[in-house]
Amino acid sequence: MTGYIVTGTDTGIGKTVFAAGLAGALDAAYWKPVQSGLDEETDSQVVQRLSGLAPDRILPEAYRLALPASPHRAAEAEGIAIDPDALVLPVTTRPLVVEGAGGPLVPLTRRRLFADVFVVWGLPVILCARTSLGTINHTLLAIEALSRRGITLHGVAFIGEANEDSEQIIADLGGTRRLGRLPHLPAVTPDTLKAAFATAFSLDDFRREDLRP
Repeated sequence: MTGYIVTGTDTGIGKTVFAAGLAGALDAAYWKPVQSGLDEETDSQVVQRLSGLAPDRILPEAYRLALPASPHRAAEAEGIAIDPDALVLPVTTRPLVVEGAGGPLVPLTRRRLFADVFVVWGLPVILCARTSLGTINHTLLAIEALSRRGITLHGVAFIGEANEDSEQIIADLGGTRRLGRLPHLPAVTPDTLKAAFATAFSLDDFRREDLRP
């Protein structure tokens, strides 16, 4: 299986929009294993709307939970027991973009974290980070958590207004690749996202030989 896991330093930072841009650019398949919150547009629906991918490239979630909360809490609210060992990467002939919930230390259950399944999946991780105040601490903590578990960090994708010093010191101190920065878009549409993603990132940083179908 080839592809990337997309995680973040926090919730609501634009990780799903980045995942949509990446999935579209790679002509990939997309999988959100656990969706918490169903009242509004789900992450899978956002990616389908923005990525330009055919509907069959948006793979069904393993768990769909109504409460917009950490998966462990959302599952408990419905009397559901999430089985992390059952979260097996879907088989696809395309590169696979997998989106986690929030950050790597978000709990799936009261004993297992998303980072624990990242280890099992074995895909490189792209860490999405804000550029606003506080990002240095949050991002370096996430990088350290991934490193301690032996998870390969492909690089950091920044989201927001330019903050050259913060972006560079994170890359320097975190010992990781600075992939680029996706700005906040006045209107997020398939066309504006595609154009912004192409400007912000080099596909050579993502199109490794083993990612090509």
